Amino acid sequence: MSNKVPQIRFNGYSDAWEEHKLGEMLINLEAGVSVNSSDYETGYFILKTSAIKQGTVDSFEVKSVVQEEVCKAKTPLIKNSIIISRMNTPELVGASGLVRESIDNIFLPDRLWQGQVAENFSSEWLIQSINIASNIQKIRNLATGTSGSMKNISKKSILDLIINVPKLKEQKQIGSFLKQLDNTIALHQRKLDLLKEQKKGYLQKMFPKNGKKVPELRFAGFADDWEERKLSNYITITGGNAWKSSDYSIGGDYLVVTIANVQGQRNINDKIGNKISVADPGKYLLKREDILVSLTGNVGRVSRMTDIPAVLNQRVGLVKPKTKKIDDEFLFQVLSNRRFESSMVASGQGAAQANISNNDVLSYELLVPQDVREQSIIAHFFRKFDNAIALHQRKLDLLKEQKKGFLQNMFV
Repeated sequence: MSNKVPQIRFNGYSDAWEEHKLGEMLINLEAGVSVNSSDYETGYFILKTSAIKQGTVDSFEVKSVVQEEVCKAKTPLIKNSIIISRMNTPELVGASGLVRESIDNIFLPDRLWQGQVAENFSSEWLIQSINIASNIQKIRNLATGTSGSMKNISKKSILDLIINVPKLKEQKQIGSFLKQLDNTIALHQRKLDLLKEQKKGYLQKMFPKNGKKVPELRFAGFADDWEERKLSNYITITGGNAWKSSDYSIGGDYLVVTIANVQGQRNINDKIGNKISVADPGKYLLKREDILVSLTGNVGRVSRMTDIPAVLNQRVGLVKPKTKKIDDEFLFQVLSNRRFESSMVASGQGAAQANISNNDVLSYELLVPQDVREQSIIAHFFRKFDNAIALHQRKLDLLKEQKKGFLQNMFV
């Protein structure tokens, strides 16, 4: 098979793809200008470089232009044009996005280019092509600069970039297919974001605010004040072992759970990390649903253990209830609340890398319903939210993996 033919193709196409310079497809490439931003809204905005990501342009990521410099602003957003980051960090330089609607009062900064897609080329296809892994790497390789934190791409080098291109009819069919997939991904992302926002709202209303003894929103049948106690009244916390990296092996029996696995989601990320084989892990053996907290780096992040065989590493705390006066799931919801993480972050400040101790966790003060039945009802309510969030996250991840596969196999 010719290396100018993709592995997956719609029926009716057999011609080899042809090489074209990006400059043949993207014309009138022009950067914006540097203007000062204002804390006050003037009705005119400059697009942030962070607005360009994964083939899209987020028109809400803007800064207001100071009134005195509105006259300097140029290059407004033009529908179906493509924006490219010409100056950025090594990871983000060359990022590109498609403008889906013209917006007359949002302008480009000097670090972004905008070009119009020429006739006989599909904008939907071109933005997907620019964002396949091989072309992203080609574009990043064009970047130069002595600074390790900032790289630049010259206009000539980006316009000379060679891309393999099919006939316009095939471009349109590929572009339309991937746009539909992107719309589905965006829909699932919105559903996921809405669920997270709903949970956040309920957390604010169903736990007492500072200085209060009862929550704003409460299940029927409960009226007593919540009690303020230190976590030490309810839990124990133990640390992990300093496993030797020389003992790690690809075929190990146990995942070594480190702070990198505890990312603040309901469950740990058990897809990363090292494995180890030990005859008897003893007290370091983890069980499904164990509550873990990061004690170094991103301190205060809390996740539950999955059912994968695993052992606990140092600087990860294993939290366990020591009394029946607190519901296990209610405890998890309290610890996974942003309020707990913020408190731990404050405790860990003052060093190059944040660290908290077991005592910092045990000293945390929380409000708890006196009736364990109320704790359980609250915990069950939020667990249903977590399960729904996890389900939507899995669907979203699957869709993204499907798109990744299409991009790898539908382009040359």
